Amino acid sequence: MSNQVQLDIKELKPGFGAEVTNVDITSADDDTRTKLVETFHKHGALLLRDQNLTPRQLLDYLGLFGEPEGHTLQQYTLPDYPNIYLLSNKQENGRQIGAHNDGVGWHTDYSYKEFPVQNTMLYAVEVPPEGSDTIIADCCAAYNALTTDRKEQLDKLILHHSYKYFMENREYGRMKLSKELEAENPDVFHPLIRTHPADGRKALWISTGTVKEIVGMDNPEGLDLIDELVDFVTQDQFTYRHKWRVGDVLTWDNRCTLHTGTIYDDKKYDRLMYRMWIKGDKPF
Repeated sequence: MSNQVQLDIKELKPGFGAEVTNVDITSADDDTRTKLVETFHKHGALLLRDQNLTPRQLLDYLGLFGEPEGHTLQQYTLPDYPNIYLLSNKQENGRQIGAHNDGVGWHTDYSYKEFPVQNTMLYAVEVPPEGSDTIIADCCAAYNALTTDRKEQLDKLILHHSYKYFMENREYGRMKLSKELEAENPDVFHPLIRTHPADGRKALWISTGTVKEIVGMDNPEGLDLIDELVDFVTQDQFTYRHKWRVGDVLTWDNRCTLHTGTIYDDKKYDRLMYRMWIKGDKPF
């Protein structure tokens, strides 16, 4: 069984994340693959470096974690692979091949859905030598650092998430939703403190951008509290900054983290990343 497999693991930062250093995805046996998934659920993020994967091999690895989730916007998916979304500043035949500067700003993916994605996976194909880092915040460590009174106060709060609000009010690329997209993405309500289904650990789950209000709290007071909590969660003591190398496969658990991309010199460097998602469960 998988408990016989020994992985070489080092934490990405103290108490969070795992880099496994002795695994080639293309040749890993079933027990090793099972152990990788167990490591992901336990540590909140999982990094494998120096991988050389075809899109098919990448999707096979993705499938170990559950059922792939589709993308709301399809224009930047990889031809013949609709579950692989391209993040890039590159152009081909005068056309942008991927979403550029997508994911800059603290958030958790698909927080505006009734069932937000379980995990996000990125595979590095082309990486700038500087910039374009991904930063991940450990929301469980942040929750554990709260006082007992603060935990009790926040545990009662519900967040109103809205895709329409996000797309029509974001600072870059504001977009008026079509009636079809609006109908496909109705507003949802999720707890501010989320419980992880694997082991019951609590997370301060305060994704930004999609949050329209805290239920029962007037704005700007409600959104000011969100900003205050985001500032708290994203302190250096709770965050891991990933500096990308070609061949990196990094997946993180959206049920207990926030993340953000960072900018780079897009006139000087090219970047190409493959992004994939796994379907998640309803937050509680």
